[in-house]
Amino acid sequence: MDFEQKWNRAVKKTEIEKGWVGHLNTNSSTSLSYIMLSESLLDNSDTVVRKGKVEVTRPLIYLPDNNPVFEGFESSNQNLLDGSILTFLLLRGISFPSLKYQNSVYSLDVDNLSLIEVIKKHKKELQRSEDVKTGLIIGPDDCWHYSLVIYVAALASRSASNDIKGYLRDLKGRFEDR
Repeated sequence: MDFEQKWNRAVKKTEIEKGWVGHLNTNSSTSLSYIMLSESLLDNSDTVVRKGKVEVTRPLIYLPDNNPVFEGFESSNQNLLDGSILTFLLLRGISFPSLKYQNSVYSLDVDNLSLIEVIKKHKKELQRSEDVKTGLIIGPDDCWHYSLVIYVAALASRSASNDIKGYLRDLKGRFEDR
């Protein structure tokens, strides 16, 4: 399956069960913890559980060029977001601010329960611990990297209006200080 097919599959199948509550910090890095759940490709009665974090470095809206840097999003045979894949996304109207995204998977497990049962288990665990910083994402196992990019893009999009207000407030403050 080529990256276009995987991207389209991820777009159709990705679900954000629980998103990070806050906004991305434009003055420093934002650490986005996540739990990524996928039905196993080997046995659909098992669920692949990936836990990790994406470090988003200074997600500024206004920057001189549009060259995002993605690290830790590699699949087994190619970098998820190399030049050809970025071009593919740009042609579909998808772009990322020019900043650094670094993914670190710190746990990869297989749970011997169905995807639905594992979703319920993790939602209950996140609720019980009142964890508002960890996202819960569901997507296909063969293109989980794309699902993770979709999650980060959704958070960046949600943060954009807040970022613009902050930028305008800072800009106004600079002009008033003169």
